[in-house]
Amino acid sequence: MVYFLFINDSLPVSLVMQRFISSVSSFPLLAIPFFIMVGSIMNYSGISRNLLAFADSLIGHKTGGLAHVNVMLSTLMGGISGSANADAAMQSKILAPEMTKRGYDVAFTAAVTATSSSISPVIPPGINLIIFALLANVSVHSMFIAGYVPAFLMAASLMITIAFIAKKRNYKPSREKPASAKERFHYFGKAIPALLIPFGIILGMRFGLFTPTEAGAIAVLLCTIIGLLIYRELKPQHFVQILRETIQGTSSVMFIIVGALVFGYYMTLEQIPQNVASMLIGLTDNKYALLLIINVLLLVVGMFIEGGAAMIILTPLLLPAVLNLGINPVHFGIVVIVNIMIGGVTPPFGSMMFTVCSILRVRMVDFVREAAPLLGALFAVLMLLTFSEGLVMFLPNLFN
Repeated sequence: MVYFLFINDSLPVSLVMQRFISSVSSFPLLAIPFFIMVGSIMNYSGISRNLLAFADSLIGHKTGGLAHVNVMLSTLMGGISGSANADAAMQSKILAPEMTKRGYDVAFTAAVTATSSSISPVIPPGINLIIFALLANVSVHSMFIAGYVPAFLMAASLMITIAFIAKKRNYKPSREKPASAKERFHYFGKAIPALLIPFGIILGMRFGLFTPTEAGAIAVLLCTIIGLLIYRELKPQHFVQILRETIQGTSSVMFIIVGALVFGYYMTLEQIPQNVASMLIGLTDNKYALLLIINVLLLVVGMFIEGGAAMIILTPLLLPAVLNLGINPVHFGIVVIVNIMIGGVTPPFGSMMFTVCSILRVRMVDFVREAAPLLGALFAVLMLLTFSEGLVMFLPNLFN
């Protein structure tokens, strides 16, 4: 606004304000409040609890069982809520108290909860996947499909790290012995309605039954039906709180998008994206070296700026250089999203870190100490994804 008011006065202020309003007059952006609402409905509908029981039946018997369940629940939840902060808050209230009661260190519990929540937005229908697709003008369907392999790699890396820590500290399993096949089938049967939601969304988009925006509305409808008629835990009085949480979540995201899009207008007028692209291309003509430089930039920026805002501001700056060196924009998008999700767990401004630390009353220094090995595992996955385009693009190439 300082730029438009005092530096470049060639545009009327009314036209600039019109940009603020028109920037969100976008049909695809309707997907954001829909998927935020899905995450809120899950917490009242019994979906979270049934997914938790199913995850516990699968791996609760392992050493450090509840920590493994924490990671698996985030992976299962990601296909429905797609929100890291919603996942972190939900698990801090539902699973974390049980972990501390079973003898897990509260700082370790907070670290597992925050780092595992970084998986949720990488699995469809993650909001960041939708936003990046709009920014980079790529297929939302391709971004959705590309998210599965990275998300499962993140989950596997966290679970391997947790296994070593749990064995060293002798964290007890949540079950004395593995669940029987009959018991696992029972919990799987109860979780099927919830598990079918992400597959229904992907298949519906794949076969052209609905757009990504309409998929959000379908997901809200399905979660509501499941909560009301199948699990029967969703009550009419819950909808006031669900709407309140949806409005609050949507408002914070939309203010970032509005500000960033107008900021992008300023950058276009000053030709900043072209200059940054030229500078980056001048540094290297190797696409992997460029991705490494971008990773370092995003990790540093992510320590000080909220991940979604960083992605919205930096993507238009970096994309011209990326495309010039022949980097697939879908591959680039996955690298960016995984990167900013790691930033959400790192100090000093990691949003998931603040969420779990405030709910569980953990000091930041204790959190960072416990999160360090888990963050190391996520960094390793980030490097693997950066240098393995074929790994990221395997599913999109298979289904397109």
